[in-house]
Amino acid sequence: MENTTTPNNQLRITLGHYATMIISMYFNDIKDFINLEIGVKRYRGNMERFHFNPISLNKYSRKLFPNIETFHIYNKDDEIFKDGRIFKKVIWYKVDYSTYLKKKEKWSVYKNIEYTKGDIWKYGNTIPLEVTSIIYGCFEGDEELTSITIPTTVKEIGSSCFSKCSSLTSVSIPSTIREIEFRCFKECTTLPSIIIPPSVSEMGNYCFGYCTRLSSIDLSSSVNKIGNYCFIECSSLPSINLPSSVCKIGDYCFYKCTSLTNITIPSTITSFGRSCFFKCGCEEMLKKNERIPKECFYE
Repeated sequence: MENTTTPNNQLRITLGHYATMIISMYFNDIKDFINLEIGVKRYRGNMERFHFNPISLNKYSRKLFPNIETFHIYNKDDEIFKDGRIFKKVIWYKVDYSTYLKKKEKWSVYKNIEYTKGDIWKYGNTIPLEVTSIIYGCFEGDEELTSITIPTTVKEIGSSCFSKCSSLTSVSIPSTIREIEFRCFKECTTLPSIIIPPSVSEMGNYCFGYCTRLSSIDLSSSVNKIGNYCFIECSSLPSINLPSSVCKIGDYCFYKCTSLTNITIPSTITSFGRSCFFKCGCEEMLKKNERIPKECFYE
């Protein structure tokens, strides 16, 4: 990158070849690459500098990237090339674990591997290290599942993933997870405790709803939103410390948490959901807090 000053004392920034490549990696259309090289003479040859394809290619656009060594497949219906210098493939579209095992090759890398109910039937409850996401309802209703360790390769846990796992007593959530999704652990009626890692910023609706034996939860300092019905009728929960990162508590969030006698309400919370403290153990104490609207205590 080169900085120069015009006669009018205006700063002019000229991008070098490397910086131009980095920026053009975010282009979505082959026309953008072509227009860049046509429009500015110094940027000609930009596509020739790529050793991988930054976008999906067809027979025409393939010729514009002659030096590709690693071929990226972004969509399932992408045209695949094995010509020229190409020796490696990177697959970005989602595949289930069974498909991955069937199609994997020495010089192929799969970036998005899902674990599904079908995979559980074939390979069991232990989540393989290659898996990057667990799909919607994957373990839902498994009454024999007692513990689960989610590997650090997993970045996404689908909605209702462990819902109604009535024998689940131990869960390890890695720091790669950003959101506890809708109904994720709903009705896990024997789950006694949970630790939410610092990576999690949002807790979805019903994510721990009706976990009647949940007595300990450690919220991360990054959580900013607690969804509707998040802890509804968690009747064994005695206390919870809401971190200062929290700005919103959803509707019916702590509804009928009858054992909840100690809760920290940070000043950062600007939105309290309807009936969020109805018949919780500390209801009378919280009514003295003028910041909390009256509708939080009505059904």
